[in-house]
Amino acid sequence: MENIDLLLELLGDKKDFYLNHVCKTVTKEQIHLPHPDFTDSFLQSNRNGQTIRSLTQIYDHGRLSGTGYLSILPVDQGIEHTAGSSFAPNPMYFDPENIVKLAIEAGCNAIASTMGGLALLSRKYAHKIPFIVKLNHNELLTYPKKNDQIMFGSVKDAWNMGAIAVGATVYFGSAESDRQIIEVSKAFEEAHNLGMATILWCYSRNNAFIKDKVDYNSAADITAQANYLGVSLQADIIKQKLPTNNGGFTAIDFAKTDPEMYTKLASDHPIDLCRYQVLNCYAGRIGMLNSGGESKGSGDLKQAIQSAIVNKRAGGSGIIMGRKAFQRPFNDGVKIINAVQDIYLSKTISIA
Repeated sequence: MENIDLLLELLGDKKDFYLNHVCKTVTKEQIHLPHPDFTDSFLQSNRNGQTIRSLTQIYDHGRLSGTGYLSILPVDQGIEHTAGSSFAPNPMYFDPENIVKLAIEAGCNAIASTMGGLALLSRKYAHKIPFIVKLNHNELLTYPKKNDQIMFGSVKDAWNMGAIAVGATVYFGSAESDRQIIEVSKAFEEAHNLGMATILWCYSRNNAFIKDKVDYNSAADITAQANYLGVSLQADIIKQKLPTNNGGFTAIDFAKTDPEMYTKLASDHPIDLCRYQVLNCYAGRIGMLNSGGESKGSGDLKQAIQSAIVNKRAGGSGIIMGRKAFQRPFNDGVKIINAVQDIYLSKTISIA
């Protein structure tokens, strides 16, 4: 484990801001926090024994095994962002085997990637690290660009290759979101029947959510409601972007709000905004992962550590980080993943 003090020094003059904040909006006593037996919370649910075992396999694998926290390597950007732009910084990752090797070497809980890439390697690796098959994608080759997620494979194919979980995205707010919700709900039902876990990427996509040059697609109120819709679809784990602002509903003047959403339940502190996202995951009964975000070069480690601290102290379940890891040399990718994991392993970083 890396010296945690050295990692925390990256926060600079924001160290106190992030490490000593206390949530006075939604307190830690009001949410279910990650803990070593976190999957036991599903024992009272409709999830069958096989699904709970699959979830436990994810939570009990890798460096964060037995902590209640997750470190998942997600690599679907070859479809979502084009393979050339995603892998140009490190062409070795055009070969999906190197993606799996990175997840194993970094001690991740699981690897989340495309149907084609994981299927090609399933007999060699599905028993060595939990496979999460991402079922749908925004293929990005349509012009003009559209915000849609279409199925690239089936739950049964994922099950046959030995995957223990499936992932999917819904672009809440997009013109095609109704169809996506129906498709994903059916897929998640089938996955649970087969004993597989389910992870939902709960993203907001609507150009009308950008007003006065402020992008509210990542607003706390909008993303939190996306989370609530996601857990209503019976996702076992939610993946969400960290909030960058709040008040999307009021700025755009749609949906329904209560003034206390922005006072009693949240403040402008990033940990409080993330706490509101956790609250909307059935008060933390469903674990929430936040995105690691794009790679911007030399500042990636600082940003990754900051994101991990916000997520952990808010009551989240981990960081799902891809580009910051695979868009750099292999060993450096392992190091940045391990550094984020060290935040969750550290006993000195507490829940706010």
